[in-house]
Amino acid sequence: MLKNSSILVTGGTGSFGNAFVPATLEKYNPSKIVIFSRDEMKQWDMAKSYGDDPRVRFFIGDVRDRDRLYRALDGIDYVVHAAATKIVPTAEYNPFECIKTNVNGAMNLIDACIDKKVKGVVALSTDKASSPINLYGASKLASDKLFVAGNAYSGEHGTRFSVVRYGNVMGSRGSVIPFFMSLKGKPSLPITDARMTRFMISLHQGVELVWHAFEDMVGGEIYVKKIPSMKVTEIAQVISPEAEHEIVGIRPGEKLHEQMIGEEDAAFTYEYPEHFKILPAINSWDKSPARIQDGVQVAEGFSYRSDTNAEWMKPEDLQDWITENAGKIGKV
Repeated sequence: MLKNSSILVTGGTGSFGNAFVPATLEKYNPSKIVIFSRDEMKQWDMAKSYGDDPRVRFFIGDVRDRDRLYRALDGIDYVVHAAATKIVPTAEYNPFECIKTNVNGAMNLIDACIDKKVKGVVALSTDKASSPINLYGASKLASDKLFVAGNAYSGEHGTRFSVVRYGNVMGSRGSVIPFFMSLKGKPSLPITDARMTRFMISLHQGVELVWHAFEDMVGGEIYVKKIPSMKVTEIAQVISPEAEHEIVGIRPGEKLHEQMIGEEDAAFTYEYPEHFKILPAINSWDKSPARIQDGVQVAEGFSYRSDTNAEWMKPEDLQDWITENAGKIGKV
């Protein structure tokens, strides 16, 4: 599907874009990938990695600017929407800015993609959109709903929209692994709560989930990757075994455990070997055989949470991952 196509990635200079672009160039050889973002220095730094590769283009713009999106989407076949205000405390203290990017920006992109006849859009979501307790999660839940409903706006033969949802990306900029590594050698590490757990997914797994969504989607699906969990105290122990743990309390808007599928979604959720799929409750799309395919509906009351997950990452597996990715951790 993506072979010889033109792809635009909003927020493309972030962690996801830095993984998605080289992997997609290698696997699918698209005619071009356009990195759309508002930070010129990040674009400048990223451009150095691609030299004179004619397949990679850079476009300064903001998803808040509808006119700029229309210009950037000219001739584009597929879009990955990764642009977001996503740091939980930042969204709590800057709520107007969070809404402008995460909700208004989603609306702008949906309208522009329909009008420019883009074939398919995959939007990145977050565990925090499931039963949200913070503004970031609430804004991403609203964004998810907008992208799902966008399929009704675009009509039967128009642009298709789907969503992928995953939790803590291992080693990404601002996440817990590089944070703990920056404190290595200190006598103690700050732990928000000794009970806290997180899902663990690599950037490449996130990229593969987006690829799968493009290949599989009919429109309106939310894809959730099956991934292991780990206690934050275990992450700290792997990175700095000698350090004591100083309990500092949960930050504003932060959850004790991650949840990607709530009990309320169980009636619309289907299980597959490597992922779950939440189907839309609107328009009877949850009954669509084309969307369900060979999925098995989950049990009533099912939820997918990091503390009750059936799969857990072993400390030695995390150590192996850190060793293999030492040069990349915290860089993107």
